[in-house]
Amino acid sequence: MHFNLLLKERYSVRSYKPVKISKALITQVMEAGRMAPSASNKQPWYFISICEEDQLSRIKSAYPRDWFAKAPQFIVICGDHNSSWKRSYDAKDHCDIDVSIAVDHMTLRATELGLGTCWVCHFDKELVSDIVELPDGVEPIAILPIGYPTNSEAPIKSRKSPTEVFFKGKFGNPY
Repeated sequence: MHFNLLLKERYSVRSYKPVKISKALITQVMEAGRMAPSASNKQPWYFISICEEDQLSRIKSAYPRDWFAKAPQFIVICGDHNSSWKRSYDAKDHCDIDVSIAVDHMTLRATELGLGTCWVCHFDKELVSDIVELPDGVEPIAILPIGYPTNSEAPIKSRKSPTEVFFKGKFGNPY
């Protein structure tokens, strides 16, 4: 799929067909995340596939929404603050940034494969950490419900105009 079309086709899917995804497809999505760039190439991420019924029901309880409960599978994306790059000037931890880049790669690859995803960041972090047995310093940053969307057409996206977000030389200076 051409990249510009991929950008238009990717949207936050909140309705999935009740069909499991093959391990091969999940692996391709996670591989896209693995190949993402990261600060100082630290790659401070882990991708945990959730497809077994007992874990699925437990993960679903971490974000009690009807649409989330109907997703057939999930990928829990975790960040490792122990290994992430920290900026020397102010010690800013780039873990969340690196993980976000990886998640974006994963969502785009999923779309290319005909799958739907939705970034979920509002969930019970402690519960998810317990379910996937994370070590100290590693936190769940996002959950990606993943599956075949029930709606085959992407909705029209609402975006700010270029004049609201493009500047030249300094903030507020028209591009």
